[in-house]
Amino acid sequence: MSKKQREARHRPETLALMLMPVYEEKLEESLGNRLRELRRQQGLSLRALAEKSGLSANTLSLIENGKTSPSVATLQQIAIALNIPITAFFEIKVNRDPVIHTRHDQRSSSAFLHGRLEELGTGVGNEGLQPFIVSFDARTDSGPQPLTHDGSAFIYCLTGRVIYNVIGEEYTLEPGDSLLFSSKMPHTWFNPLDEVSKVIIVLATQEEPRRPVPVQYPV
Repeated sequence: MSKKQREARHRPETLALMLMPVYEEKLEESLGNRLRELRRQQGLSLRALAEKSGLSANTLSLIENGKTSPSVATLQQIAIALNIPITAFFEIKVNRDPVIHTRHDQRSSSAFLHGRLEELGTGVGNEGLQPFIVSFDARTDSGPQPLTHDGSAFIYCLTGRVIYNVIGEEYTLEPGDSLLFSSKMPHTWFNPLDEVSKVIIVLATQEEPRRPVPVQYPV
């Protein structure tokens, strides 16, 4: 399938639907609450954030109140204005135990639009490690907007085939193959097969992961 054909396939229009797991709570409401929290942490009014981001105060108010879902581009504008990674809008529970033992039948698992994500243990000490098993549905991808976030990403292919594009260079991963890169570099993924492909993904940040994310993926 050509790049043009892949881009022509249907994709979600909002970041909330593309990245977040399926919660009972409305995605728009969850994202809006998180934006309000981040804005207030920096002592900014809606008008002040509007001036910094180039968006209208009315648009920001609609997002915070769960009345609309921002596009990837809009959320990126807000992230730049707040000087935070886009992944800060998405939060998972952090386990700070020095040792984390997770049995295979006790892993936390959540669905996202194009597959399923299983946590393998998150937040050991101050390492900022976030290991996951991610299952990508057949012939799905991360969408037209490249992904970026702080830290590094390690990908290990378990089954199937996944194609990662990192700053314009394509890397095909098959079982046993791995990929390590700075996740600040724009990247996308694509599962070209007519079956589920499964990978291990480990995100690493230098700082303690106060606000780790289930994936801007997923990655």
